[in-house]
Amino acid sequence: MEIAKAAAALLLGLAAFVATSSAEICAQEFRLEEATSLAALAVDGLNPKTIAFLDRPSEELVDLDTRLVRFEDWAQARPVEKQFLSPFPSYVEPYVEVTVEGVRKRIKEKLHMYVGEARFVLTRPPGSVDLASFVTMPFVERIDPAIKHNLIAPDEVISAKDPRAMHNQHPLRRWCETRPVTICIHSRYQFEGKLPIGIQIANKLREGAKKIPDYLEFESELTLRPPAEVSEMGLAALTGLDAPAAGALEQNIFYINQVMQFGKLLAVFQAHPSDAKLTVVTVFLALAVESNVLAKKKEFVKVPVLRNLVPAQVLAGKSSFNSGNSISAGLPVYARNEVKAIAAILNRK
Repeated sequence: MEIAKAAAALLLGLAAFVATSSAEICAQEFRLEEATSLAALAVDGLNPKTIAFLDRPSEELVDLDTRLVRFEDWAQARPVEKQFLSPFPSYVEPYVEVTVEGVRKRIKEKLHMYVGEARFVLTRPPGSVDLASFVTMPFVERIDPAIKHNLIAPDEVISAKDPRAMHNQHPLRRWCETRPVTICIHSRYQFEGKLPIGIQIANKLREGAKKIPDYLEFESELTLRPPAEVSEMGLAALTGLDAPAAGALEQNIFYINQVMQFGKLLAVFQAHPSDAKLTVVTVFLALAVESNVLAKKKEFVKVPVLRNLVPAQVLAGKSSFNSGNSISAGLPVYARNEVKAIAAILNRK
C-alpha cells in the first residue's frame, strides 16, 4: 500500500513538473506576426513576445515566376541591403565557365534574392546581453537541429580556388581569420521527406548529366561585431533604427555545394529608443539562389510524378514535395523557423 502511495505521489509530482516545464516553454515562445511593410516593423508597434516578420518584396521588384528578386534589381532598389547582406560590399554576380554544345563559354551567374527581415524585443537591457557567448557551436546547433555542424579550423575551409567558392572570397581577408571572436563551421543538411526520392527519380531521367545531390553542404563564418564596429559600419542605416548599438552577430555562408551562391544571417542588437530596460533585435536572412536553378522547369513538368519538383515551387514552399520545418519546407518556412528559434534562444539566455 505504501509503495502504491509513493508511486502515485511520484507520478503526480512528475505530471506537475511536466506541466510546469511545458508552461515555461510556452511562455518563452515568440509568436510570429506577418508584416506587410517596413512601417509594420516600427519599434513602437511591437508587442511583447512577438516577432514582426517581412519577406514579401514589392510588386515592382518581385519576379512573378519565382516570387524572388533579381540580384541586379535588388542592388539598384535596395543598395543598403546589398551593401550589408552580400558577402562583402563590393560583391557582384560572378562570371562562371560553362560548356554549351561542347564549347566553353564564360557567362555571368545570374542570381535571385530571398531576403527576410524580422524584429523583436528582449526584456532586458543591452548591457546584459553577452553576444560573445553566442559565437559557439551549441548556439548554431540549437537554431536548426536538422542541419548538422562541425567546427573546423580556418585552414580546413574549402579551397579559395574551388569554382563554387572563389567568387565569394573576401577581398581584404580570408574567411574565419583575423577577427577575434569568430568560429568556422562546416554544415550538412540532408533533404527530408519526399525530396530525396524525387531527386533520385530526376537523376535517373538525366542520362549523362551531372547527378543532383540529395543534400546541401556549406561552410560559414560566425563572428561578433562589437558596438563600436556596428556604429562605424553604419548598420543603423540597415535597421532603420536610430539607437545606440549593442553589437551584432553575423554568419556568412561563403560556400554552398548547389542551388545557392551565398547566404547571410545578420542580427543587430540596439537599445530601445524609449525604454532602457529593453533590447531591440533586428534579424536579416539573405539567400542568393542561382537563377539557372529556378529556370529548370521543362525537364520536370513533362514527367507526371515530378511536376511538383519544379525548383521555384519547392523553394517557395508551394510543392507537394515540401515537408518538415527546415530547408525542405521551402525558404519562407525555413526563414520563419530560424528567426523563431533565435528569438527563443536569446530570450532564455
